[in-house]
Amino acid sequence: MTDPEPKSVVVERDLAHPPERVWRALTQPHLLAEWLMRTDFEPRTGHSFSFTAEWGAVECKVMEIEPERRLAYSWGDGVLDTVVTWTLTPTKTGAHLRMEQTGFRRDQPRYLMGATAGWPRFFDNLEQVLARETAQ
Repeated sequence: MTDPEPKSVVVERDLAHPPERVWRALTQPHLLAEWLMRTDFEPRTGHSFSFTAEWGAVECKVMEIEPERRLAYSWGDGVLDTVVTWTLTPTKTGAHLRMEQTGFRRDQPRYLMGATAGWPRFFDNLEQVLARETAQ
């Protein structure tokens, strides 16, 4: 019997903010630190960076970048080896944001459960940052 395909986590939201504002929140380190984690991210293909929090760090590398449309980076900690892909689509009222984290192996249920619980909270934080940025 072969292992099933690796599992993924997908979160999608319609946001009442233009794509360029959402893109800034996805790519500017000071904004990423407000809604996701502290980081030394730079929006350029091949750039290696980290996300850090009280519990530890995640090592990443930019794999693909299409400004205001698509961003993909590896996401791992030495055991976990996944890819996070952000897709941004303009809408009449703002933007549709889709995040997919792929590559969870069957023997990594804690990572999968953590991502399933964590990403919706990060999206909530993102919406708060976007609302605050709009109000300024």
